[in-house]
Amino acid sequence: MFVRLIGSALIFIFVNTAAWAEAAAEGGNYGVRSDVAEYVQSVATEHGFSADELKALLSAVEFRSDIIERISKPAEKVWTWGRYKRHLVDEQRIAEGAVFWAEHAQTIERAAQTFAVAPEIIVAILGIETRYGRITGTYPVLESLMTLGFDYPPRAAFFRKELTEFLVLAREEGKDPTTVTGSYAGAMGYGQFISSSYRHYAVDFDDDGVRDIWANPVDAIGSIANYFHRHRWQGEQPRAVQVELERPIDSVYLDNGLDQTLTVADYAKLGVRINGLPESLPAKLYEVIGDDGPEYWLALHDFYVITRYNRSHLYALAVHHLADLIKARYAAG
Repeated sequence: MFVRLIGSALIFIFVNTAAWAEAAAEGGNYGVRSDVAEYVQSVATEHGFSADELKALLSAVEFRSDIIERISKPAEKVWTWGRYKRHLVDEQRIAEGAVFWAEHAQTIERAAQTFAVAPEIIVAILGIETRYGRITGTYPVLESLMTLGFDYPPRAAFFRKELTEFLVLAREEGKDPTTVTGSYAGAMGYGQFISSSYRHYAVDFDDDGVRDIWANPVDAIGSIANYFHRHRWQGEQPRAVQVELERPIDSVYLDNGLDQTLTVADYAKLGVRINGLPESLPAKLYEVIGDDGPEYWLALHDFYVITRYNRSHLYALAVHHLADLIKARYAAG
């Protein structure tokens, strides 16, 4: 099956050997690297690929220095909350989100009920990730994952694993791996699923026999809802609440980690003003810099679930805000 999937890619490789050699000499030169050879043999053995065909496929991939530059400066690491919010929670996303919700109301409601997930969260994710499917990325996923898996040491192991997942996914879904595009980090489709998430959480929500979140908004809506359901969305408490401090708090409690190791009661003892929340709830306090100065947000369980989609508290806070604004706009008609 893999032979059929990469047949056209192999023709390109053999016809363009000289051009590839010149390009490879300037970048990763994956065709002669021992680490790539070891990887090929391992994946071929474990997943039943032809080692020769897999080697030919990966040897033709070009190293992308621009991908290394992009991943080295993520917005979550360098932007303030004020700038991050202005970039992602904008009027266009709010308006388009309400329109998208209206156009897909039945599907969104069915997904929300089937998977017990807030419908506004589904829409907000689509808005932030791809502006409702309009901007899904132009980087060849194979180039992204090869570059990051073999030439980005901080997270090479993760991206090499995703490369394997992508190769298996392409075979499972009948895709030519050389033609699939996505983000610089290898995320794909309406909801920007990485390969492992696609394989584990994507669903055929329109029952046509295909899990297509690359181009099918119905499957994308259902798949995002399933993702949050599988990560234990609860919907019983607020996702996050803005709070005030009665006194300065030690920075150790504002480390920007994601795990909720303290409770509402613990934060109340530290001087956080909290009203109406059960004291036993796990929580996490964040200090973010907004346009008017520091803001303090107490995050609860479902906020943590959002960070399973993108492991950034700023990302989750943007989803939280955008979801509420889209919900209000949609309700207003």
